[in-house]
Amino acid sequence: MVLVAVGVQPNIEELGLDAAGVAVDRSGIVVDEFLATNVPGVYAIGDVTGKMPLAHVASAQAVTAVEHIMGMEPQPMDYVNMPRTTYCNPQIASFGLTEAQAREQGYEVNVGVFNALANGKALAMGETEGMVKLVVDARYGELLGGHMIGPEVTELLGELSMTRMLEGTTLELGWTVHAHPSLSEMLKEAALSAQGRAVHM
Repeated sequence: MVLVAVGVQPNIEELGLDAAGVAVDRSGIVVDEFLATNVPGVYAIGDVTGKMPLAHVASAQAVTAVEHIMGMEPQPMDYVNMPRTTYCNPQIASFGLTEAQAREQGYEVNVGVFNALANGKALAMGETEGMVKLVVDARYGELLGGHMIGPEVTELLGELSMTRMLEGTTLELGWTVHAHPSLSEMLKEAALSAQGRAVHM
């Protein structure tokens, strides 16, 4: 069986954007990092922006837009480190840079990989297809990206995103004791793998 996904089209027709002077492009309504359009006081969030058509992205955009409207100082939207999820079987999850993108940006890269087949929880669940791959700045050990396929890997993105946000390293992620058996042990092992110190693979 083949699943064909052709993407999401922003539904911006008949909104009066032309009359209001709101700029649009091929992707949708043009916004800045705080979701402001080119027209003062007009903001846009969600799929109409053509950024990332995911519910959690729209929610984050809404918070950023409202805080900006209220004169607060929100963090600008960071789409590179935004969690990307596909709820198929096995699940697919990622954030940050790919190995190729990191190299293109001039990073010296280490990669840590851990296979779900070597994870006790995945074995107990009978779902051993998949892997975790971490893209790491070789100089500082900082996490640049994470790419996973396997059982419930969308649930593992939070830990990786937090590690990235706090400028954590694979050393710190590898030091962190994870409950056994748990799928999150794959993150620890992949972090150790990036240092050439994986224990269970």
